[in-house]
Amino acid sequence: MKFNDYDVEYISVNTLIVGTGAAGYNAACKLKKLGQSDIILISENRVGGTSRNTGSDKQTYYKLTLSGDTPDSVSEMANTLFEGKAVDGDIALCEAALSAPSFLRLVELGLPFPVNRYGEYVGYKTDHDPRNRATSIGPYTSREMTRALEREAEALQVPFKDHLQVIKILSDRERSYGAICLNTNDNTFVVIQAENIIYATGGPAGIYKNSVYPESQFGATGLAFEAGVKGRNLTEWQFGLASVAPRWNVSGTYMQALPRFISVNKDGTDEREFLNDFFSNAGDMLSKVFLKGYQWPFDVRKVDGGSSIIDILVYLETCKGRRVFLDFTRDPLDGNFEFKALSSEAYSYLERAGALVKKPIERLRIMNSPAILFYQDKGVDLNTEPLEISLCAQHNNGGLEINCWWESNIKNFFVVGEAAGSHGVYRPGGSALNAGQVGSTRAATYIAKKYSSSTQDEKKFKEIAKKALEEVTGIAKATLSSEENVFTLRDKLTLAMSNCGGAIRDRDAIVELISSIDSYIKQFNEEVKYSKPTALKHVFRLRDTLLTQKCYLESMLNYASEKGKSRGSALYTDYTGFKPYASLPNTFTFSLDDGAKDSLIQEMLYKDGKCSFNWRPVRPLPKNDDFFENVWRSYRENGNIN
Repeated sequence: MKFNDYDVEYISVNTLIVGTGAAGYNAACKLKKLGQSDIILISENRVGGTSRNTGSDKQTYYKLTLSGDTPDSVSEMANTLFEGKAVDGDIALCEAALSAPSFLRLVELGLPFPVNRYGEYVGYKTDHDPRNRATSIGPYTSREMTRALEREAEALQVPFKDHLQVIKILSDRERSYGAICLNTNDNTFVVIQAENIIYATGGPAGIYKNSVYPESQFGATGLAFEAGVKGRNLTEWQFGLASVAPRWNVSGTYMQALPRFISVNKDGTDEREFLNDFFSNAGDMLSKVFLKGYQWPFDVRKVDGGSSIIDILVYLETCKGRRVFLDFTRDPLDGNFEFKALSSEAYSYLERAGALVKKPIERLRIMNSPAILFYQDKGVDLNTEPLEISLCAQHNNGGLEINCWWESNIKNFFVVGEAAGSHGVYRPGGSALNAGQVGSTRAATYIAKKYSSSTQDEKKFKEIAKKALEEVTGIAKATLSSEENVFTLRDKLTLAMSNCGGAIRDRDAIVELISSIDSYIKQFNEEVKYSKPTALKHVFRLRDTLLTQKCYLESMLNYASEKGKSRGSALYTDYTGFKPYASLPNTFTFSLDDGAKDSLIQEMLYKDGKCSFNWRPVRPLPKNDDFFENVWRSYRENGNIN
């Protein structure tokens, strides 16, 4: 059919799943296996997204302990997750309870998690982990998860459409009705009427310029805010040092090899080992570099006397307009240091690894030669050239509001994977992969039991869809021009977001950026221009970016206004606080969090261009008297899906 001179396709399904990462595929497979065939899985780019295109030195999957003699339980794992601060107890319990089944399902799908000769799935300790719950299959754990789940989806014949970019969620702010998509192949529009939506769009990677998310990952969180879905813990992120091209965390042995940190002007001149300007003691400097290996995320608690000062020094250098590199070809300080000057921890580690040798590249080769090959495969030879890095956004612990079935505050709209705000200030490494599998399982289970038939008011759907089509086709027409500025605006806004809404947050700069973003949102059709047909998708993406940036920045501003202090991966400038090093700019004057907000969750609601906030107590860890016969009886009645 035609609408406002554009071709429009109509699709009707019970459940629309948006996103082809590990969480989206798992949701689709679960629904199919639960007898739900009236579904469709869509993606803007099937092989894009974070799950398939990211990894780390040793990418971790977090699960219940399944080996050894160390006691563990669902309750203990739930408590670990709950202790991450600003976490709902019922969600933590679900993530713990379904951890083992979700992990073993991946094993059944062929993921080669290490197992000993007796059948125990061995583990190791990761950050914020009191046990040895972490496991891994190497640098590409999430990629192989996605591929395995994709194969299962294909075997189950899950209906799938690629190149559909969600540009509007159909909602009356009480329940969802479906979505409007742009077919990026031909710039036609697709209206999908859906009883349910499972939103597996990943984290809002597109709001930051300095990002370790894959370049093919953008997110679509702003569209959910616009539809009435609340945000929660939007202030809580993980930032860390990462290479710029390719985008990859420089954690683990990349730091433990003790590379040179150098910076140059934009034209490549004036090379300096800038860490030397700050540190007067070589042993102290290199010990902190070493610690960045397994204290990878920027942690404000580790600025004063700890390893996170390295993140700040890199950030400061890039703020000067200089480019920062790791150089593995030469020793720091031209080799004028003694290994014995390192901390006992660093020295002992390198000694045991047999890596007390000259040159970072040789130390890296001894400790982890595949780490060199990884970059070689991506076109960067660490043997001969430096590696550009920056302080980058890596993961959003917060996100969209969910309950213990991963349903949002908007009925029939479920959020899974990183788009869901299931975590708080801290979380164990690898817990996001577990959460994605658990959440998608819970959402599919609830839909199959409770939402398998249509309850939509057809007249209301048509009214909502018509109004939304008028809006999106109006945007497409109004922004078409002989000129094009959509990419320039994107680069400008994402750089500004990295500078003032990243790991370092200054209230005045945030206020200024919000004002600019408000102006672009209000005057979007007049300010934004595209000329090439292939750029229309970027127009809609920029619109989502602006909505997302607005809500995240307002959340940061509200947090600071409510006397929130520096915590997690965020340093809030506070001139009544302390500056740990006199040589740092005054922006780095801050106060450490005192725990006053540990048991509170910040909720954000966007409506009519404004954000409102509610601080509520976390839901406690459930204390159930699970007498077997009672649970069995209710399970027989309704599967305990309520």
